[in-house]
Amino acid sequence: MDDTGSRAPVSDDAASDDTTMWNGLLHTGLIGSFLRLPHVAPDTDALKRHGAGAAIYGLPFDATNISRTGANYGPRGVREVSCQFTTYNATLDFDLVRALHPVDCGDCAIALANPAKTFARAQADIGAILAADALPVTFGGDHSITIPAARAVCEYVSDPGLVLIDAHLDTAMDVGGEQLNHCCPITRAVDAGFDPHKIALVAISGWMNPRTELAYCRDQGITVIWLEDIWERGTAKVVQEALAVAGAGDGVYLSFDIDSLDAAHAPGTCCPTPGGLTTREAIELVRGVARPGLLGVDVVETAPSLDGTPTTSLVAGRVALEAMAFHAGAGG
Repeated sequence: MDDTGSRAPVSDDAASDDTTMWNGLLHTGLIGSFLRLPHVAPDTDALKRHGAGAAIYGLPFDATNISRTGANYGPRGVREVSCQFTTYNATLDFDLVRALHPVDCGDCAIALANPAKTFARAQADIGAILAADALPVTFGGDHSITIPAARAVCEYVSDPGLVLIDAHLDTAMDVGGEQLNHCCPITRAVDAGFDPHKIALVAISGWMNPRTELAYCRDQGITVIWLEDIWERGTAKVVQEALAVAGAGDGVYLSFDIDSLDAAHAPGTCCPTPGGLTTREAIELVRGVARPGLLGVDVVETAPSLDGTPTTSLVAGRVALEAMAFHAGAGG
């Protein structure tokens, strides 16, 4: 095995020295991890010994979802299709493995129908990744999985900022009395210690949010950048505005909801969005936000069973790749 987790090449030609080159059928072999990366437990010492600069972490939990379920299969679905990608970007001449030595820490030990216990476990695991100075890259799961990640970040730095790319504000106080709901990650992030004046909500759709959640944003001083703002000003200007808000503290946490994309580009999600972002706009936003470096990133609400193709899972994997690469200095 080489350091990407792929099988060693078998030929004697020059291509055999290229660890980014395919050496057979993509769907063969033991494809248990994202990009076939080495598996390392979410343990600080183990991650440090490996020299990991980023760690994939799955949180296959969607027990608080108010809409279509299936995001609990997100981590598995994204891992399964990740064999379509290489760890090398030919356009940028950038090798993710050489830059970050990323690993896959596997999935959280889910406590069935118990968000409090599940999130306590996830918070500890993500905290161990942060303590190893590695970038936690968390695959959901519904958007409630941002709650333990945000709590872990607040234990790691004192003044973090947050950029959410989403169709929804996600600032509900609770849903039916449940505060650990997937409509509540921003509210719980504020409760955990995120300064609301350092939170930017990007690509929000006007038709998919209740009055009380917008009132919370206005009362707390949270910046809302609407989908129409992206149409009018473009992604570069929006990135600049979002970073001016969220980048004023000790770093930025990026939460990316796959339902921020138009349903034509990401149908396999719990709340598909008509008229959302294009895939290219999403990539431009992620690259821009990640470029100064990130505290962590999550990609949520991917539901492979709701998509008859691998399209949505592939977009989720691409978002994670872009976030890691630009965090590590690609393109600059």
